[in-house]
Amino acid sequence: MIREIEIAEFLATEMPLIDVRSPGEYAKGHIPGAANIPLFTDTERAHVGTVYVQKSKEKAIELGYHYVNPKLNDFIDQSKKVASDGRVAIHCWRGGMRSRSFAKHLCDNGFTDVFVITGGYKAYRNHVIHTFDTPFQLRIIGGYTGSGKTHILKQMQNAGFQTIDLEELAKHKGSTFGELENEKQPTVEQFENKLFDAWRKLDYSRPIWLEDESHNIGGVNIPMNLFNQMRSGTVYFLDIPREERAKHLVTEYANTNTLMLASAIGRLSKRLGGLNTTNAIQFLHEKKYYEIALLALSYYDKTYLKGIQFREPDNVIIVSKKNTDPIGNAQSIIQLYEQHERNKIDPI
Repeated sequence: MIREIEIAEFLATEMPLIDVRSPGEYAKGHIPGAANIPLFTDTERAHVGTVYVQKSKEKAIELGYHYVNPKLNDFIDQSKKVASDGRVAIHCWRGGMRSRSFAKHLCDNGFTDVFVITGGYKAYRNHVIHTFDTPFQLRIIGGYTGSGKTHILKQMQNAGFQTIDLEELAKHKGSTFGELENEKQPTVEQFENKLFDAWRKLDYSRPIWLEDESHNIGGVNIPMNLFNQMRSGTVYFLDIPREERAKHLVTEYANTNTLMLASAIGRLSKRLGGLNTTNAIQFLHEKKYYEIALLALSYYDKTYLKGIQFREPDNVIIVSKKNTDPIGNAQSIIQLYEQHERNKIDPI
């Protein structure tokens, strides 16, 4: 039996999902957890589309059957691996012919409950973007580069606070050196999908803690409606001596490939200036990572200070600490947060 299901209703289930779009469409962006069983290859899809435009819908459908018919048995075999109990949801781009044809084929071959997502992947994308229009109670962990903000965020998660690690989702640490030792970044679209998938599992009535980020994290972007909320949220700003932060950066990056470090320094050269860049490269050859970190911080600190000045002063709570110990610093932030909540000082 084939039934329609709205995207919000589907997301409330744990039903297995099959994405029948082409591999290229899936690679650009897909619903996390969806299995890709493409009706057409990328080449076949392009050919069908060309025939549709240049000849007719009927000719395109005829060509589509020509490509699909030899794969029908394989579609069943693959689908059984995804949904062994015969209950599954299907989607294509708009919930049209591709998903409906695939759903009918499954129903004709023993699948008992087959759901087609109304509006397909397009409906999902609209749902993703509009979710971040919702007003959230955001709390931001800020601080100069090298403050160990990501480690603090993990400590807060361990303490029971709701957190989202944007850099983990983006596979990037957010600076010129951020791509080092990381996996390939997702597409912008898939980053948004992954962010939404983590976000939708949170309790929106409670505060959500994030690390302060620029709009871009490497090659991906935070959705603007969420980013605007981050910029207006309360920031717990870590003020830690530069020397301590430089030590922290050495532990983070010293084991990175030398050529990758040199490439990152090169990308930063216009901001560092010629002399500092030359010195940084020389320090790299001499394995003086602490000195490189101090040079980099001379640029990053100015940039971060400029950014924090655009925030409302009442929304910035300074957390002065002597070192980058994530456990102690997380505890200090939690204590300040709880104090402000009790006193109703926090503006949110």
